[in-house]
Amino acid sequence: ALTGKSYRLPTEAEWEYVARGCEAGSCENFEFSGNDNLAKVGWYTYHRPSASAQPVGGLPPNALGICDMSGNVWEWCSDWYSATYYPSGTTESTPQDNPENTTPGSARVVRGGCWYGSADGNRVASRGSWAYNGHDALVGFRLVLP
Repeated sequence: ALTGKSYRLPTEAEWEYVARGCEAGSCENFEFSGNDNLAKVGWYTYHRPSASAQPVGGLPPNALGICDMSGNVWEWCSDWYSATYYPSGTTESTPQDNPENTTPGSARVVRGGCWYGSADGNRVASRGSWAYNGHDALVGFRLVLP
């Protein structure tokens, strides 16, 4: 409201596109956002200075200059969660161009993993769900300016 601009949560597909550092038709093929070594780009159970989220920007960014997309906190997406809507390796019922699950449910998609998670849960491809009305120190958000 203070800026007069209209911000929103990213779709799940937008979140992954940015986490992968996509630009001009190519994407980084790293396991984590910006590197294959999570300790270089993300806070997680075995690499954190304290048992809490860390200030953004304490580790190097990905190719787009975006920090903390793997680890630190799970990030809300605007999509409603469905285990079958955005499955890895299939395209049966998922649109190809910025697929967004708008069918309401009990949970929203969260991406990126968190400081309390394992390395596997912090991969760019990892996805989770969180009650849409829930809150926790493990979940945060990143906004998009359309």
